[in-house]
Amino acid sequence: MGARPAKRLPRPPGIEPDRDCPLCPRLVAFRTANRAQNPQWFNAPVPAFGDQNGQLAVVGLAPGLQGANRTGRPFTGDYAGDLLYATLIEYGFAKGTYQARPDDGLTLVDCRIVNGVHCVPPQNKPLPAEIANCRPFLVSAIEGMPKLKAMVLLGRIAHDTTIKTLGIRAVTAPFGHGAVHEAGRFRLYDSYHCSRYNTNTGVLTPEMFRSVFAKVRADLN
Repeated sequence: MGARPAKRLPRPPGIEPDRDCPLCPRLVAFRTANRAQNPQWFNAPVPAFGDQNGQLAVVGLAPGLQGANRTGRPFTGDYAGDLLYATLIEYGFAKGTYQARPDDGLTLVDCRIVNGVHCVPPQNKPLPAEIANCRPFLVSAIEGMPKLKAMVLLGRIAHDTTIKTLGIRAVTAPFGHGAVHEAGRFRLYDSYHCSRYNTNTGVLTPEMFRSVFAKVRADLN
């Protein structure tokens, strides 16, 4: 399956939204309320984390309220990070010890984590307009990784916004855990999101999650 290249934006590759990004009024209001309630938290658009020259990008949904929104690093401080970082370490995409804080010394290897939406949404549910507003930053993140070959898409929203970013028709790349889609020079790997809800309900087991990254590691090798 082919894909037309993502549209070029009039901005440098890899650019991130600034701390007071005004694009989504609902998210701005939520951010403002969280800053007042928890002034010690990060409470800002969470930047990507990892190796900009990596071959792998992990695309998440959005920061968790008490995870990345609090700590300022993707998937740091909530259950999803426990499973994600343990898996990345197991398959050589990270090194160090994950201790659920941004100064734990953990580093990513040949891998970068980005989110489809940079700001925490109420109830972890971004609106379609908010996803669209943030999509140019995903385009920029992809364009800013010159050696990128593989993307793991965590959940349907991450899948949908990434294929729109790449100009792929949804009917040609349906979401499904373990599905692999060819997209020009990229290979896309679908996974259910590693949230506590999905693991507690059995939608996603650690073994299912590891199998996705095992496939990525084998393909990149």
